[in-house]
Amino acid sequence: MKPLLIGPFSQLLPMTGLPLKGALKDEQLPIIENGGIVVSEGKIVAIGIFGDLKSNEVDIHQIEGKTVCLPGFVDSHTHICFAGNRARDYAFRNAGKSYLEIAKAGGGIWDTVTQTRKATQEELVAGIVSRSKTHLRNGLTTIEVKSGYGLSVDEELKMLRAIKLANEKVAATLVPTCLAAHMKPKDWNHQTEYLEEINTTLFPILKSENLAHRIDAFVEESAFSPAEIQPYFQKAKAMGFDITVHADQFTTGGSQVAVDFGAVSADHLEASTEKEIQLLAKSETIATALPGASLGLGCAYTPARRILDAGGALSIASDHNPGSAPMGDLLTQSSILGAFEKLSNTEVLAGITFRAAAALRLSDRGKLETGTWADFVIFPTDNYQDITYYQGQMKPSEVWKKGEPIHQND
Repeated sequence: MKPLLIGPFSQLLPMTGLPLKGALKDEQLPIIENGGIVVSEGKIVAIGIFGDLKSNEVDIHQIEGKTVCLPGFVDSHTHICFAGNRARDYAFRNAGKSYLEIAKAGGGIWDTVTQTRKATQEELVAGIVSRSKTHLRNGLTTIEVKSGYGLSVDEELKMLRAIKLANEKVAATLVPTCLAAHMKPKDWNHQTEYLEEINTTLFPILKSENLAHRIDAFVEESAFSPAEIQPYFQKAKAMGFDITVHADQFTTGGSQVAVDFGAVSADHLEASTEKEIQLLAKSETIATALPGASLGLGCAYTPARRILDAGGALSIASDHNPGSAPMGDLLTQSSILGAFEKLSNTEVLAGITFRAAAALRLSDRGKLETGTWADFVIFPTDNYQDITYYQGQMKPSEVWKKGEPIHQND
């Protein structure tokens, strides 16, 4: 079978030649006009001007009309494995009730834990598949998915097995993360014993069943302290897991833990001060902004501008979850974050492509270049600036995964 030449695109944005860390100007963004992509066996074998790539050696898939093509979006932080609904929490929060008041009324994370525990594995799979398909239509070709609403060995396994099964049913790639240290379970009297149970019982099963290679924890006054989580992460690292951290959402301390353990990413960071910004910027840990949580909670955004100006690497993710970030629309959230934090289009697009891929340790996507997977999205415009200008309301006209068209919007 001949390689397939796809194009021409009015503008082709490969997102190549840009640094992983630091601020980016739109003048740095590479743009190929009338561009094309040559694909073979799911990967890119050539990229350039469409006319230059045409030959008898390739078949052609003609793209009609005005189009902008860029890498498939990567969402590096979601919680789309869950059951239930927390619309009541949202209404309470907007009516002025505190987190503690909502929790006492039966809301909060524990509400989702209760509902997720009641769900069958099949029900969780169906929910993940449905949400993943929605994300896919919006251009997300790789989606990280956390556990964390089980908070016991058996229930966390149910969630992670559901994520694995869902990954076989959707075209998008799902990247599982174990978040068994999401909050202190109400049915354990001693939190250190709970963490030890997860370390000694759950972690080996994750390895044997290949359920996750990433371990996450919520380091916060309302969850686990830096001291409590230290032995947990030590065991995870000793077993070869990657570390990621829910850090500095309401109070600081989590980013220090992330840097100390060489975490791939530190996510949230809404409470980060100049000290934490400098700490992250000087490390290899990627800072992940979650604007969906800021919108859902009505709180400050991650200091994205200051992180980039300090030389840090910034990923942007949706945090799609039933409590604080129910919207789940990554492009809308990223565009809004860009407006409030004064991010260039290049910084926004980098944050949901190659920088987001790096937050998952994935080097085979997030850019369009020879050897990467042919994951890309096509927008119905000849000006890439329209993508953020319409704040997520312009949807991809086509989504391709591994060189195959998997979704086409009317």
